[in-house]
Order: sequence, then C-alpha cells, then structure tokens
Amino acid sequence: MMGWLPAHDAGRLEWLAFDQAGVVTWAQATALLTPGTVRGLVRSGRWRSICRGILVTGNGRLTWDQQLWVAVLAAGSGAVLAGVTAAGEAGVRGLRREPLHVLVPAGRHPPTLLRRLPLDVTGVVVHRSSVLPDSHRQVARPPRTTTARAVVDGAGWARSDDEARSVLAAACQQRRVSPEEILAVLDVLPRAPRRELIRRTTADIAGGAEALSELDFLTLCRRHRLPVPDLQERRRDQSGRLRFLDAYWRRWRLHVEVDGAHHMDVRHWAADMQRQNDVWTAGDRILRFPAWLLRSRPDEVAATVRRALIAAGWNAEM
Repeated sequence: MMGWLPAHDAGRLEWLAFDQAGVVTWAQATALLTPGTVRGLVRSGRWRSICRGILVTGNGRLTWDQQLWVAVLAAGSGAVLAGVTAAGEAGVRGLRREPLHVLVPAGRHPPTLLRRLPLDVTGVVVHRSSVLPDSHRQVARPPRTTTARAVVDGAGWARSDDEARSVLAAACQQRRVSPEEILAVLDVLPRAPRRELIRRTTADIAGGAEALSELDFLTLCRRHRLPVPDLQERRRDQSGRLRFLDAYWRRWRLHVEVDGAHHMDVRHWAADMQRQNDVWTAGDRILRFPAWLLRSRPDEVAATVRRALIAAGWNAEM
C-alpha cells in the first residue's frame, strides 16, 4: 500500500489508489473518470502507463508493492500472487524475489502484455491451475495464495530439487507454516510437480529435520543404506540448558553434527566445542561435518558414518 492515508473526504479514486499502491486498471480508472481525463493525465506525465490497460497514479520508479500489483492486475481476473512470491509476502525469508510468480485459473492464457513490461518491473511468470479452491486463497492486498499452497507451488516450480527442499525447510523452520498444512494442500493437488519429493521432505521435517543440511543427511543415510537417525534429539548439557542434537542414533550412542557456515564464527565455534565436550564426557561418540562436504563428497561422509556405527556395534549385514 501507499505510505499516505487519504483524507476522510477523499474520493473513490484516491481510496482505490491507496488500496492498490497507486496501480489501477484502465477499466477501474475510466469507471471513475472520463477516458479523456485519464488520457490527459497520462499525456501530461502526472500518471504513468505501464502496459496496455495498467496505469500508475504517479510518475516515479515503481516500488516493490507496485510491482506486485502490476503483476496481479496485468495477469487478469482471478490472478493471485503464488509460489515463492506469495510465501515471501507471508514472511518467509531467504527466498528468491525474482521473477514474480502469479497463478491464474486453468482456462485462462497468460496475457501477452506481461512480456512488454518496463525495465523497472521484475519479470513475471504466470502459472495456470485447475485446482485453486477458496481455502487456498489468502485475504491480502494484493491477493495471494495461502502460505501452505505457496510453499507447495514454490517447491514444485523451483529450479532444482535442492531449491525445492530449501523452500520447504525455510517455511517450516521459520514457523510460517506447519508440515501438516503442507500435506493437507498436497492431498488436493494430485498432479503437483515434485509431489513425492515434497511429501517425503515434509515428512522428514515433521520428524525433526528443519535445516536443509539435516534433510541432506537423511537422504544420504537412505541412499547408503545406513540406519535412519533421530533428528533434533533433546539433550540437557552440564549447565542444565536444553540442547538439540542434529542427528543421533540412541541405540549406538552416535551423534552427528552438520555445521553450516555460521559455525565458523568464533562465538558459535566456542559454543559448539563446549557442546561437543558435553557429549563426549557423557560417553557418546560424535562426528562433525561441514555442510559443503555433505553435498560435494557424500560418499566420504557416508563411509565415515558407517565406520563409526560399526565400531559402536551396528551390524551392517542386518
């Protein structure tokens, strides 16, 4: 929305512009002003024509909110923000902001005018779906899908499986959506892209894996036929503080930590060493791997874990 609030006696056009961040359609504008007046505002430079049928009641560079409104209004009736765009508007951090994703009913074809947007409008990708019930629509300005539907679509439209899993992990880790809500959406989308990957990843998240590195570790264990560990195991340290172990095989008392880049910070490093000492002094084995090694040399990580499990009493032949 715009940063100013219209006066109490403002006209309908001012309130419409406020509600839609200053972006209006030709039909909306000419319902309140004559076509000649609208053309005059554009010719004089007071208003700006973005593309056929879409106007801005100003002449500056488009803000982020205005770009969102341009995408939705240009896509036509029934269009909503979707995928990572809708998830980002719902508060999920760390997702790609470009291009903008819009969802329209299946019977509609993406309007060609979206291909001729000015340079200060982020690219727009229009998707179609025959399944968009009211329960998947979020009351918002601009209209968007619910966070759960946005996350499912965002994972399905991602450029890679890793990116898809990152979308799911970020949304759940940041508590913007629950695994149960994601699975409920998936149940009504039988042909969703990456449906099985989304279901499996969401089940892993529900089981305790929240970071992408933990999801990668579960995938590694399954691929190399290692026993699946418990995730986010709770443990009290020597000071009584509650800690969470990344992966833990209780039966063999083996603990694995997967360290992201933030663990290199000296403050995290000292805390990690203390936690590691607490685990060791309790009698458990501990292995630590950087997240990059998990992705670049998974066979090496799996071999190390296998040796540690066998040393702890696991029978690899079982």
